[in-house]
Amino acid sequence: MDYRPGDELPAAGEPDERAQDWLVLRTAEGTPQLAFQYVEQLARPTWPTGEVPQQLHLDLSVSSVEELELQHERVLALGGRYLSDNTHAGDDEPFRVYTDPAGHPFCIFVTQRAV
Repeated sequence: MDYRPGDELPAAGEPDERAQDWLVLRTAEGTPQLAFQYVEQLARPTWPTGEVPQQLHLDLSVSSVEELELQHERVLALGGRYLSDNTHAGDDEPFRVYTDPAGHPFCIFVTQRAV
């Protein structure tokens, strides 16, 4: 994906003078795919208990359990927290649940067609 024109990150060492509230990532064809909105403060979600609900949920996919293992290590190395494993439950799409360092949950699924 590429940044929407005007949302690009500044070069290393240059100040970030972007004032927009949104950052949009697009496909090579220009189709918006992910958009992020800036907020001053964001409460850490307490998911799954619900006192502070999740503000987003991102599902990612890989094409094999071996790739899931590689991504598992990557998530942990980047500060994510491992919550649960559903890779042995006999589902068609095994998955694991994590949170990012701020506590936002996301899943990584094993699918026949990784997206």
